[in-house]
Amino acid sequence: MLTESHFRAPWWARNPHLQTILPKWLRRRPARYVAERFELADGDFVDLAWSGPISPDTRPLIVLFHGLEGSVESHYARGMLQHLQRRGDQAVLMHFRGCSGEPNRHLGAYHSGAIEDAQALIAELARRFPGKPLLAVGYSLGGNMLVNLLARACPPALKAAAVVSAPMRLDACSHRINQGFSRVYQRYLLGTMRAHLLRKLACHPQAGAPFLPRDIKAIRTLHEFDQRVTAPLHGFDSAEHYYQSCSGLPLLARIPVPTLILHAADDPFMTREVIPRPEQLSPQVRYELSQQGGHVGFVYGPPWRPRFWLEERLGQWLDEQGQAAP
Repeated sequence: MLTESHFRAPWWARNPHLQTILPKWLRRRPARYVAERFELADGDFVDLAWSGPISPDTRPLIVLFHGLEGSVESHYARGMLQHLQRRGDQAVLMHFRGCSGEPNRHLGAYHSGAIEDAQALIAELARRFPGKPLLAVGYSLGGNMLVNLLARACPPALKAAAVVSAPMRLDACSHRINQGFSRVYQRYLLGTMRAHLLRKLACHPQAGAPFLPRDIKAIRTLHEFDQRVTAPLHGFDSAEHYYQSCSGLPLLARIPVPTLILHAADDPFMTREVIPRPEQLSPQVRYELSQQGGHVGFVYGPPWRPRFWLEERLGQWLDEQGQAAP
């Protein structure tokens, strides 16, 4: 079902860039979490951030997936983890490879359709906590990855999911972020992506062309990064092949579990091409579209006491799905 969201931007925060940037400065309190290194079958690892001790009961366990170059300290992840802790919920965030502050061991890292690490984690969580239903929340790139997971290989232990501000048409999004003010976001993301890759290449001197430091430093757009780095490192023929293979939009009809998708039409990372038609949605999908909200923003309330609608809406959804889970 595609429906209009209940979110309404306040008069002082209707600009999409303000919605996108403001939460980063409003949520400055560091996250509290318990760290764990989860070893993967291929010899690499991902780092986990737990909300606290997990009790062996039947309350849901919420699994969080961050966005491109994100971490537990990204404003949306930090805010959601703190919101869940205040509610007494149990949660864990999975850092994608190389996103926890330490380079991963292999030259390859993560991308918008790489579901294998999430599969491995969910299988491990189901083994450790067999009585707990698992609920997942994915933001931005992590949301598109979660759509791929749900549609291609939904784990039996995963009972419901939520997806926020996901770039489900990767080609359109790579073009949009290279236009206007959105290039500011592209420049920031590329700066961290190049720095992380150069740090990793120092541990893999055998990589050679096309991963020479001077070539990496010369990359100026996300499309170019995907063409020269993401695609060859992860088995795609080109950036276009990667985009076509991993975009979540064509997969929405195949999602088998209750899934909430939240998106703002003014998201400065995207165009309206990412918005599905009603017939493209699985009966299990509820797609809530707001006209304003920016990218992972959704701030409302008075300017002297802003509130975060995203956490409130996700908390409500998680309550509903936790009660419905067997």
